Amino acid sequence: MRRIVNSCGGAAGFIGACLVFGLVLVALGAPWIAPYDPLHVSIENQLQEPGGAFLFGTDQSGRDVLSRVIWGTRASIEVSAFAVLIGLVFGVSLGLVAGFYRGGWLEQLTMRFLDAIAAIPILIWAIALVGIFGVGDTKLGGITLGNEAKLMILLGLLYIPTLARVTYTTALSESQANYVLARRLQGTSGVRIMFSDVLPNCLSPVIVQGTLLLAIGIIIEASVSFVGLGVQPPTPSWGNMLADARNYLLSGEWWLSVFPGAAISVTVIGFNLLGDGLRDRLDPRHATASLTT
Repeated sequence: MRRIVNSCGGAAGFIGACLVFGLVLVALGAPWIAPYDPLHVSIENQLQEPGGAFLFGTDQSGRDVLSRVIWGTRASIEVSAFAVLIGLVFGVSLGLVAGFYRGGWLEQLTMRFLDAIAAIPILIWAIALVGIFGVGDTKLGGITLGNEAKLMILLGLLYIPTLARVTYTTALSESQANYVLARRLQGTSGVRIMFSDVLPNCLSPVIVQGTLLLAIGIIIEASVSFVGLGVQPPTPSWGNMLADARNYLLSGEWWLSVFPGAAISVTVIGFNLLGDGLRDRLDPRHATASLTT
């Protein structure tokens, strides 16, 4: 047990890993875990308090809140995970090339452009771009993109500057290391050195940053859905559930806002704890300190 906890970067990292693992299981098993159809409208059961047949109560349309929270887990994690994946592919590539081939026009052009994009907060970019492209399906060539797919792509593009900067900083340092100079003297090509030697040493901070961006993605997805620009009703999302709950804050139906809000909080805390644990585990200075104690 101690070995598992240490591999997660301590107790906090282990708790975060357990929370994230549980949330992923809930998202994947939503069709089997949810007690009711999250879209089923039952007027006779509207605004039922938690308890009995409805553990989390029902909403204004008689839909089971627990089932909608469970299905909302899938929407939030799916959008955030695919966005981080897009950001990793392009951000790591750009940062690696700019850091390895430092000192040229390619480095300056790439990093200054990404710095300009990163100067504006991600949430502002997300709301602005989703507002520009509109709500509903968008046709791109022969491909039709739904609102969730658009949100994934837009968030992924906005993650590129952050992940590129993290990769660039590490690659810039690694490209000047002695082992890289030795590999060059052996006649190894620059491309091979970049991918086989420098890239693996850049992955630790990138993994940590990617984990933290997952938490940010959950918040952004909920925020965009809250203002009506993200996942569209009746598809359950924690953000649009909170938007619906606004009308019942003063009338006593507390469960409509508490449960989706708690789901967002637990998810963000889980990813943050996991990210902090991974940072402690993968940070060489932390590993050195552990060995000396």
